[in-house]
Amino acid sequence: MRATPALNHTEPTMLPCPVCETPDSRAFLAVGGQRYRRCERCHCTFLQPDQWPSAEAELAEYRRHHNDEQDPGYRRHLAQLGTPLLQRLPPKQTGLDYGCGPGPALAGMLREAGHTVALYDPFFQPDAGVLTQRYDFITCTEVAEHFHHPADEFRRLDRLLRPGGWLGLMTRFQTDDTRFAQWHYRRDPTHVVFYREATLRWLADHHGWTCEIPAPNVALMRKPVP
Repeated sequence: MRATPALNHTEPTMLPCPVCETPDSRAFLAVGGQRYRRCERCHCTFLQPDQWPSAEAELAEYRRHHNDEQDPGYRRHLAQLGTPLLQRLPPKQTGLDYGCGPGPALAGMLREAGHTVALYDPFFQPDAGVLTQRYDFITCTEVAEHFHHPADEFRRLDRLLRPGGWLGLMTRFQTDDTRFAQWHYRRDPTHVVFYREATLRWLADHHGWTCEIPAPNVALMRKPVP
């Protein structure tokens, strides 16, 4: 699939960044009829908002995914976040699996370790009551790339975390611009925002969190105790 410069006469010259809300972003790339932007402040890459999928299209795509909660390979994948998070948690903490999907395997793994985990997903676990509480930890595994309004989502996550709480985030970090057009992560039609490590460190600085990168594509952010 051939990539071409994104800017053309039909594309707006100014679009705000959905992550850091900087008023302007630059045209980055057009590939397969999709147009991507780059933010120079937080370094995220995002699909132009008028091309984001509808809720119906998102749900149809999610229903095509079949992740077995007991599959050893899938559990090893989730352990990239779960293991370093568990190493930092005291016993018997209360957490939230945010964007858990139809098969909340990570929540099950954390419960096996003795923690209490609530579930939230706008499509599969839409109980907004869990969003009125605060948590010792929140996991967000391969969810942030789906956020249509990530600035609002990260503000919500900050409100949901108790002081001293951990936010565990897993998403494929975008690295090499020359490979972006062929990148499998870009090809998922529900992936609209792509984060670099620098983007996640910007988010941590912005919210006053610490940020660790304990494994590739994993960030652990901690809300400070006043």
